Amino acid sequence: MDTVPVFCVTLNKMMDVPYGMSLGEMAAQNHIKLTDDILGALVNNKVRDLTYRVHKPAIIDFFDYMSTYGHDMYVRSLYFLLCKAVDDLLPRKVKLHIKHSISGGRYCTITNMDETLDEDLVNRLYKQMRLVVEKNIPFERVGMITPDAIKMFQDHGLEDKFALFKNRDRIFTSVYCLEDTVNYYYGFMVPSTGYLKMFGLEKYESGMLLKVPSAKNINAIPKTRQFPKLFAVYKQNKEWAEQMGVPHVSDMNQLVEDGKAQDTILMAEAFQEKRIASVAEEIKNRGNVKMVLISGPSSSGKTTTCKRLSVQLGVLGYHPVQISVDDFFVEREETPKDKDGKYDFEALEAVDLKLFNKTLSELIQGKCVELPTFDFANGTKRWTGKSIQLDEKSIMVIEGIHCLNPRLTEMVPDDIKFKIFVSALTSISIDRQNPIPTTDNRLIRRIVRDYNYRGYSAMDTLRRWRSVRNGEEKNIFPFQENADEMINTSLIFELGVLKPYAIAILREVPETAVEFAEATRLLKFLSFFKTIPEKAIPETSILREFVGGSKFSY
Repeated sequence: MDTVPVFCVTLNKMMDVPYGMSLGEMAAQNHIKLTDDILGALVNNKVRDLTYRVHKPAIIDFFDYMSTYGHDMYVRSLYFLLCKAVDDLLPRKVKLHIKHSISGGRYCTITNMDETLDEDLVNRLYKQMRLVVEKNIPFERVGMITPDAIKMFQDHGLEDKFALFKNRDRIFTSVYCLEDTVNYYYGFMVPSTGYLKMFGLEKYESGMLLKVPSAKNINAIPKTRQFPKLFAVYKQNKEWAEQMGVPHVSDMNQLVEDGKAQDTILMAEAFQEKRIASVAEEIKNRGNVKMVLISGPSSSGKTTTCKRLSVQLGVLGYHPVQISVDDFFVEREETPKDKDGKYDFEALEAVDLKLFNKTLSELIQGKCVELPTFDFANGTKRWTGKSIQLDEKSIMVIEGIHCLNPRLTEMVPDDIKFKIFVSALTSISIDRQNPIPTTDNRLIRRIVRDYNYRGYSAMDTLRRWRSVRNGEEKNIFPFQENADEMINTSLIFELGVLKPYAIAILREVPETAVEFAEATRLLKFLSFFKTIPEKAIPETSILREFVGGSKFSY
């Protein structure tokens, strides 16, 4: 076979490509251009880097940084670039930890150092990264049998990766090399360091912040902002995972392998319950709180947190009254629309603000008020005679995505409000340089919940996810630091529980769908986790909101 028939989506035409030509060569030979540098392509709806060689008929769609796939590839490559700089400047014994996202970057620490991680060292690391970029060194992807990869990890002091792969049932493993620096990432890299023109590295808290270009503009680095409350929650949960001896997936997998996971599961649940109980105590200590407002992004566990907090408030002598903002949506025909003409259910204006504030004000005045129930199928409020009246021990517990936006409750005095932000801030990492994005944690939760309770396929959920994320960026995250307290609903073992549910659902995504690429990525991600039986988790666990079997009614 001399040529292979290919449909190039980028050029919108059929073409014959020489057998064995790489995607990079194909793009160069056909003068294919995008807004930014081409980083890779979807080949039959699978993500490939530019070294991939065309060997069969295919549909090829090139992408740049503006694509989710390109953005992830770029960020992943920045991780490796930082690893290379640390290897170049510091002794081999030091350990780089890339921990979590915050303020438009990734928070990193370095352990086992003889010197202090100060401004001077951060600047030296940044200059070394720039030097490596100028050298335009290729990211070399080497496939090898897994035992050889494990030995390479051992030889390079990557014991966390050795632990991850020693029980992973894979014949081959891809290892990335950047000159003499070796590492593993679950995804592709950009072709070479010369592509990584935009990034930053600066001192942040007790570590440093690897700054990533804006997802909407590769030529812009977002301004660093302080998020003290969010950072404190991340820090607390990361430190707890380390104290428990399960900072990485391999640690949890080993407990499962040894049949010792149950105690860790119960302790993780107890840690979360203790946190909820401490928030209830703080509410009581405030004395004048009549309204608790709970906000958080999709699949963060707002509903279960609302119910568990209500139990803890009941223990303290309160009479909790639970109210959902979703029951106060405007009628379907009054729902605002987005720029594409679709209903924007994430907008604050999708809530009947006048009715909501009137209801809250009358309840605070001691009046008996009838509450609506929103019929999502028909897009209208139903009035069923459900009425409530507060007594002197009553406290409203209200949950909804806009609860931290002051406009939602602008007619209610601020001094009687207590505001809570909840999210699944994943405290476990794949290994030292592969943090688990909280968005992946929440997406897998949502895929399982949507399938079990809303009749949506994985393809439906994946297709909506970008719109959901855009709504969160606009309507939820700007207000998160308004919270009096933050609660992390992520559990260090949860992806092992969600794994069998999510895998079965994700495998239904057809290869012909664009969403197949994301389904494939998530399936690979889940392959790192040992399965944990659902029966191992308590009936009051936040995970029951997604897999079923909860003692709470939803």
